Amino acid sequence: METKYSRNRLYVQQEEQQAIKNFSILLAGSGIGSNIAECALRFGFENITIVDGDTIEQSNLNRQNYTHQDISSYKAETLYHRLKSINPEANIRYRSEFITPENVHEIIGDHDIAINALDFSSNIPVVFDKICQERGIHVLHPYNLGWGGLVVVLEPGGLPLDILSDENFNELKMVEYIAGYLRFWRTPNEWLENIIDDYKKEKENLPPPQLAIASWIVAGMCTHIMFKIATGKPYKTFPQFYMNAVSE
Repeated sequence: METKYSRNRLYVQQEEQQAIKNFSILLAGSGIGSNIAECALRFGFENITIVDGDTIEQSNLNRQNYTHQDISSYKAETLYHRLKSINPEANIRYRSEFITPENVHEIIGDHDIAINALDFSSNIPVVFDKICQERGIHVLHPYNLGWGGLVVVLEPGGLPLDILSDENFNELKMVEYIAGYLRFWRTPNEWLENIIDDYKKEKENLPPPQLAIASWIVAGMCTHIMFKIATGKPYKTFPQFYMNAVSE
């Protein structure tokens, strides 16, 4: 095993380390994706494409993998340089542009797996999922729940997330589904339900509250799930999900 991954021993076999090295990841959105990218790279995924047209704002710094000096810089380019500083030999590419109906097919290409960390301000995230599933590409949806992380995996030919809503699907509808699922199976998560209620009561139209704790939990969860997919191990797919919280 290469020296930089020598401490992965026992957890990861030599052949598994080699298998993930060139397993290509498409990172669509580099907000929470910035945390996922670094965890995946340090683990041994060395083939990553970053796509995001957004710039870094001060409000991002409570949870995303950027620094004060990065403010106003493009997220994708900044993350590219950070990842290359960790592993200069890794195959990292970036595109500082938003995913649109005009470029989505070309951007998705033939990657092995995709992380859908796009904002649900349009139907692009749903379109992105559909194209990936049609092309045989697994899609991971990461969610920052503050004290916990949530990841949903869409498999090729599997169910789409928008079956949860007759209207436009968004992050809130997913989190409400998770809370309802847990309550149905008599394992209610009261802190999550309270956050949902409090968020819906806010008078201003604000983005969901998020914490650094969940960003790093989700980074580890996504990296582990991608390792399972890349090495042929069992994993859960939607309507099942992965959730990990520290507040229980």
